[in-house]
Amino acid sequence: MFDKKTIRDIDPKGKRVLVRVDFNVPIKDGKIGDDTRIRAALPTLQYLLEHGAALILCSHLGRPKDAPDPQFSLRPVAGYLGKLLGKPVSFAEDCIGPKAESAAKALKPGEVVLLENTRFHPGEKKNDPEMARQLASLAEIFVNDAFGSAHRAHASTVGVAKFLPAVAGFLMEKEIQYLGQAIANPEKPFIAVLGGAKISDKIGVIKNLLTKADAILIGGGMANTFFKAQGYPLGDSLVEEEVLDTARALLEQGKTHLRLPVDVVIADKFEADAKHKTMPMGQIPDGWRILDIGPDTVESFAKVIKGMVRWVCLSFRSSPKAPLVWQKPWLSLMRYRSWAGEIRLQPSNNLAW
Repeated sequence: MFDKKTIRDIDPKGKRVLVRVDFNVPIKDGKIGDDTRIRAALPTLQYLLEHGAALILCSHLGRPKDAPDPQFSLRPVAGYLGKLLGKPVSFAEDCIGPKAESAAKALKPGEVVLLENTRFHPGEKKNDPEMARQLASLAEIFVNDAFGSAHRAHASTVGVAKFLPAVAGFLMEKEIQYLGQAIANPEKPFIAVLGGAKISDKIGVIKNLLTKADAILIGGGMANTFFKAQGYPLGDSLVEEEVLDTARALLEQGKTHLRLPVDVVIADKFEADAKHKTMPMGQIPDGWRILDIGPDTVESFAKVIKGMVRWVCLSFRSSPKAPLVWQKPWLSLMRYRSWAGEIRLQPSNNLAW
């Protein structure tokens, strides 16, 4: 059941529609490494185009330092998307201001423009009302189809909806439906696999899952904060110092249901050519950082998962035997595949809370 308005409930004909998509895809040397998220947006974009809309697309990419950075430009995505849509996709060199306004005003029904990375402006992550207002001024309707960014209260996700009529796209609708089915009344046994960099934006989710899941498997950067809460020295590893007390409370509440890696892959930098090695979880040397789960953890987690589910498919779908929610990739497990073994299941690279 999805009780929100979607693009089926609007008439976009002849209107400029701002679509928040999730085009946070890997790009190297101007080439798209994985187009899963781009393809996931196609049903919404094609529907709007078929119904006479002019599309203004916005997205973030990576983690630039609140300023333009060529390595995080969305320009390569515009050409790639054009090939998938079978029509030109123009590119605006900014997401707000004169360049964005000019690009939006020039659009005709059936045309598409992709705006530059929203995170090139500090107002994006601060949910700045002025940035949201400027984004909203480009269009007449707002469509949020960026499920992977929906948990963040940013100017391009939450802020803009205060200035325009707002509806969900097909991807947003689909993923929320699957998530609701998996979590509202899950079949047992039920496993959650959590990753990503932060605990702070998932505290409510973790607390909710602890009341429902038979096991919560923790990976990614968020595991580091739990390790620090247990007293481990972590070298240069990513840690959220401000939520250590929360992490301790979650560990106490979760007890045996919340499972952390037993070994890790550490490296001297976050690059593919970094020096790296595997070690049991313990004191991380100075100058080194945790970048992956280790092979013993892969085996341990795989046993838990395979003991409860037959397979995992994309999105938050239920398997024939029991539901598993896979929330986000675990850092270099997906980026540098040679560093650690892989759990032979099919995670969704599109989802995040």
